[in-house]
Amino acid sequence: MKVAASSLRKGAVVDMEGKLYVVLSAENIHPGKGTPVTQLNMRRISDGVKVSERYRTTESVERAIVDDRPYTFLYEDGEGFHFMDPNTYDQLAASPDVVGEAAPYLQDGMTVTLSTHEGVAIALELPRLATFEIVETEPSTKGQTASSSYKPAILSNGLRTMVPPYIASGTRIVILTEDGSYVERAKD
Repeated sequence: MKVAASSLRKGAVVDMEGKLYVVLSAENIHPGKGTPVTQLNMRRISDGVKVSERYRTTESVERAIVDDRPYTFLYEDGEGFHFMDPNTYDQLAASPDVVGEAAPYLQDGMTVTLSTHEGVAIALELPRLATFEIVETEPSTKGQTASSSYKPAILSNGLRTMVPPYIASGTRIVILTEDGSYVERAKD
């Protein structure tokens, strides 16, 4: 679908010469003299290379159609990470490059938002919060208050986080998937 270069915004996916690019920033420049231009800073989805392009505002660009849908995580194997569409039961494999740093947070049955283009996964968005069990942490020391410093803990997914001193091994906690920080004890 062709669109005017001046209408593109951050997050749009553009098809240039058969390769997909995500727009990181778009700026319309209107000089006092001359033709107005649109400056696009983009990242190639396939390999992460950043590109900067300049178009006249009247030029058109091929906008890629991206489908954002909820998918359920099934398992990981040599082919990649496997997801299932809960409505049609169709399965889709995403490469480790697409999943990236989200891999340790994926759990069986977790619902994620997967962005696809022509049936190929290009981006993954995790839910904001996830629950994990603490496998290992230092024992709590008597006399420490809840407002004192946090202590390190290793979660069931292998990641390290900092937890309050009253949290013991075997406790299930809720963490923020953006940075892996402790939010609260799980209420289950």
